[in-house]
Amino acid sequence: MLTTEILPNIDRPTSMRAIVLAKASEQIRLSDVQLPLPECDEHELLVKVEYVGLNPIDAHFAKTGFSQWQYPHILGLDAVGIVVQAKKGLFPNIGDRVMWHANIGQQGVLSEYAKVPNFAVSVVPANVMASEAATLPCAGMTALIALDKLQIVQGDTILIEAGAGAVGQFAIQFAKERGADVFTTAAKHNHKLVKKLGADAIFDYHDKKLCQKIRLALGPQGFDAVLDSVGGDSTMRNIELMRFCGRIACLRPLPNIDQELMFRKAPNIGIVSLAGAWLANSLCAQQKMSFMSNQLLDALAKGSIQTPDITLIEFNAEQISRALHTQVNGGFTGKQVVKIFA
Repeated sequence: MLTTEILPNIDRPTSMRAIVLAKASEQIRLSDVQLPLPECDEHELLVKVEYVGLNPIDAHFAKTGFSQWQYPHILGLDAVGIVVQAKKGLFPNIGDRVMWHANIGQQGVLSEYAKVPNFAVSVVPANVMASEAATLPCAGMTALIALDKLQIVQGDTILIEAGAGAVGQFAIQFAKERGADVFTTAAKHNHKLVKKLGADAIFDYHDKKLCQKIRLALGPQGFDAVLDSVGGDSTMRNIELMRFCGRIACLRPLPNIDQELMFRKAPNIGIVSLAGAWLANSLCAQQKMSFMSNQLLDALAKGSIQTPDITLIEFNAEQISRALHTQVNGGFTGKQVVKIFA
């Protein structure tokens, strides 16, 4: 029978602080509470959480709720921390710093401790800062999945919407690494940033002549691929800008697409959903997420990618509520990261 090991020199309490949502609402009112430590099964690790990266999806579901949530619900999906308890022989080892993207259907990670299946985590290299690692899971994996669905290869032309957003920043860097010609949209004050990341052509998404200017720069052939992170009318505009049988990866729900446009362009449409790996109970997809996490951490450790600028948020309900409202309002460049332990 396996025995449980606990990291020495860690004063592990019986309860923990957590930031919870009593109910979903437009106001996003969070509370700071004390809860019992999670109980782990034989394949789960108990992690002392150091940093949590905030994402637009956190703010979205704080407003609308999620069908599988039980309340009060702990928010947060992207975490980095130290393994403090695990069954003997389980990898990663006690004392390792790990990073993961949590199961959206279960309690989140905005708490002093969290549990996670051992196969869903990646060990953070010694030369990667924990706060930087916390920016990677949701945005970085979303970018990688989208580029894989788009089958980006050398010489492709790709439009990456919202290039200054966290997903956009990672997508630009990885698309350039694969040899693509990258077009992107961003507010004017972010043009210098996305140019530095590798974008070949940049357009102001506020420009009323956006389509005409893109066509003038692109030529008549249309994009080979589009990473559509905006949705709505932008999805139909992007399909119009694609070549016949072009490829589009959508991060938002699909709008009602005009049938004539569908017949004329015959787009290959892919849907990106990190949450699906958990909701579909797909062990293969969950393990693939760990593989992608390793890829992201390796790229960061080698210096081949850079993370968005980090804004540290205090671990309290008021500050995190404000940060989530910032996510909802949009126009935020960089990544908000909650510092829990460090």
